[in-house]
Amino acid sequence: MASAIVLSASGGVYDVELEDGTVTEASLRGRLKLQQRTGDRVVAGDIVGVESQSDGSLTIESVESRTSQLARRAPGRGRNAKVMVANIDRVIIVFAAREPQPNRRLLDRFLVLVEANRLDPLIVLNKIDQADDDFADTFLAPYEAVGYETLRTSVTAAVGVDALRAKMCNARSVVTGPSGVGKSSLLNSVQPGLGLRIGEVSASVNKGQHTTVSSRLIPLECGGYVADTPGLRELGLWGIQPEELPDCFPEFTDLIGTCRFARSCSHTHEPGCAVRSAVDSGAIDRERFASYLTLREEAEGAPQY
Repeated sequence: MASAIVLSASGGVYDVELEDGTVTEASLRGRLKLQQRTGDRVVAGDIVGVESQSDGSLTIESVESRTSQLARRAPGRGRNAKVMVANIDRVIIVFAAREPQPNRRLLDRFLVLVEANRLDPLIVLNKIDQADDDFADTFLAPYEAVGYETLRTSVTAAVGVDALRAKMCNARSVVTGPSGVGKSSLLNSVQPGLGLRIGEVSASVNKGQHTTVSSRLIPLECGGYVADTPGLRELGLWGIQPEELPDCFPEFTDLIGTCRFARSCSHTHEPGCAVRSAVDSGAIDRERFASYLTLREEAEGAPQY
């Protein structure tokens, strides 16, 4: 049995890269379809064992345990997980400075998702040439204060592309974010000749049009892989218990145990809450705390999996 990495999955057909760099199609062995896994049984980034059949086709015979995954709640009213990509090191969250306007609440939601999956985030603010000079600094300041790594980019002005490429090389990254923020344009600039389709932003709703329809793992010429994911217009958290949510906000970390009710404190109403005191003093950004309250309410009302 040979080892391979899944590059993409569509309609039961899987593009896999063999150890010698050959990319070919494979199908899923019948017995694997009965196995229970989080989200789809096989996704981009999975390491699989494949075998050649007598007709020359390849079948996926086994799937290795995942070292990491980026999972969210399935779109709509589904109660299942949607695993976007597996076995990655870093999540590159791309927002645009303009068209569409960046939404801090949505960015906070992305960050919580990344923190809950114990992955390394990089916040990229793209299209900075379209905004005022100080906009990027103002928008990113609360996140840089918390310790998040950030990067300012513009494909048109050739800003930050080399730095982004350096972050991707020799690693396994996933690029995610809302539709229309320029993810495909950035990837085309990072690796010229890639030819990813680029969409337009709808002027009526200020949202991008989907150009990537499923997650796809792309081998990089400089080493490593990057996963291009569909633009997201909704992002439901999956598998995060209410009591786990404070740990997804790094600025809470040193304060959680100092509340009057220690780790039992929900940081929403209890007296002697160190987190709320830090918000009142300005030590914790008020908008970030508002995001926490919204997500806490969502987590408390979500079905338990």
